[in-house]
Amino acid sequence: MTRYILRVECPDATGLIFKITKVIFDHGLNILSNGEFVYAKRSRFFLRAELEGQCDTEVISEQLRDTLPEAASVTIGVSRTKDVVLLVTRESHCLGDLLLRHSAGEFSGHIHAVVSNRPDLGDLVERFDVPFHCIPHEGVDRDEHESRVLETLDPYPVDYLVLAKYMRILSADFVGQFLGRMVNIHHSFLPAFVGENPYGQAFQRGVKIIGATAHFVTDDLDEGPIIAQNVIPVDHTHSAADMAQAGRDVEKSVLARALKLVLEERVFISGNRTIIFD
Repeated sequence: MTRYILRVECPDATGLIFKITKVIFDHGLNILSNGEFVYAKRSRFFLRAELEGQCDTEVISEQLRDTLPEAASVTIGVSRTKDVVLLVTRESHCLGDLLLRHSAGEFSGHIHAVVSNRPDLGDLVERFDVPFHCIPHEGVDRDEHESRVLETLDPYPVDYLVLAKYMRILSADFVGQFLGRMVNIHHSFLPAFVGENPYGQAFQRGVKIIGATAHFVTDDLDEGPIIAQNVIPVDHTHSAADMAQAGRDVEKSVLARALKLVLEERVFISGNRTIIFD
């Protein structure tokens, strides 16, 4: 038996669930799990279902589009492991966590390669038998550097590009090639503490929580649709170094959580928000 993932987004209307499940039933598929949500403000309907059986996905997609409201978005495909490439710079905590999960079979995707603008993390990556590519940025402009990165990515299948503490601002042209397929992690308090040494700034202000946010990358820096967030408490006994360590810990867990959701196709992008079927 083959497993499929069905995703539907369309204008809300009466009888949508009946229409969708009837097509599924007519093709002899079994529903293993499903979730539905209506975003009332935009009058949009969302559905994600895991199915089991044998079917022609193109035929089902066509039938669903014919029976659903105009401009319905329907995707159905065999459930499969997604292809991932990581972009990194110097910080190892998110990278190391993802490589460990991948090596232990606890990662929902397959990491094909790691690309960096610095050589620092090459030894770590090679311990996990994953290709490492260093594309230095010194002495070249951003367009030329991004062109070299794209050339490096070209041989690899890439469903998702993950910025695991990649400390470079990407151009709109680069982002546009991976729109909805690029995930970033950053400190949730960075809008308040911008610039150099954010943990030092947070320490000086006496913050009581340290957090992280994983989001899709858009042209607006650090303002793309949010996938996952979390915070952990800190207090007056924490030094700036303690806060930085706490930040690294929460960043690892938030990025791993976000990637699990994305790689299992549980996330819909709706404007600058996400609809998540957990």
